[in-house]
Amino acid sequence: MTTEPHEPGPTEWGAREEVGVGPWPGDWPQDPRYDPELLAGGDRRNVVDAYRYWRREAIVSDVDTRRHPFHVAIENFQHDHNIGTVVRTANAFAAAEVHIVGRRRWNRRGAMVTDRYQHLRHHEDVAGLLEFAAGAGLSVVAVDNTPGAEPLETAELPRACVLLFGQEGPGLSEAAQASAVQVVSIAQFGTTRSINAGVAAGIVMHSWIRRHADLSQAW
Repeated sequence: MTTEPHEPGPTEWGAREEVGVGPWPGDWPQDPRYDPELLAGGDRRNVVDAYRYWRREAIVSDVDTRRHPFHVAIENFQHDHNIGTVVRTANAFAAAEVHIVGRRRWNRRGAMVTDRYQHLRHHEDVAGLLEFAAGAGLSVVAVDNTPGAEPLETAELPRACVLLFGQEGPGLSEAAQASAVQVVSIAQFGTTRSINAGVAAGIVMHSWIRRHADLSQAW
């Protein structure tokens, strides 16, 4: 029996064409990473082609062998709706973990089921995140457009770090700002005071990728 719970199909996402692949043609592979139910019925999940028909546990195990040493944390004291987007982007860049600080519950729709393949951890408050970071030897890098912040475009992001983001609107809490060894901001040139938290997270994660990742390992 498959280990995969239901994922929204193309009709549920509003897509016009069916995505993924149908039943496996010919003799089935004997590799235990493959899921018999997916081989029989097809694989319509939101995964790259290299993982078609694989069991979810096998996919996570494989990604674990090449995750990057940066973590992502986002404060969730007001039910931030951007968390799903942050999780989805962290999954795309193979972040080590995503940390939710504050409220445990969050809207998973924006994650597009990528949270099934991404390690998540919850902390009641910033102090809990700091305790984890210290124990793991991770530098905390806060992202906020505050006076004195270092421009991301010229900043040197640590390789082993936690990229800490605030929620939409209020930004980072005072406790989060005070905890960081480095505060970076994203250069803006228009009229808005800030950009969407999910977008900001993607920009900063990609900056880390450009500096530290082995691009030959990308799909």
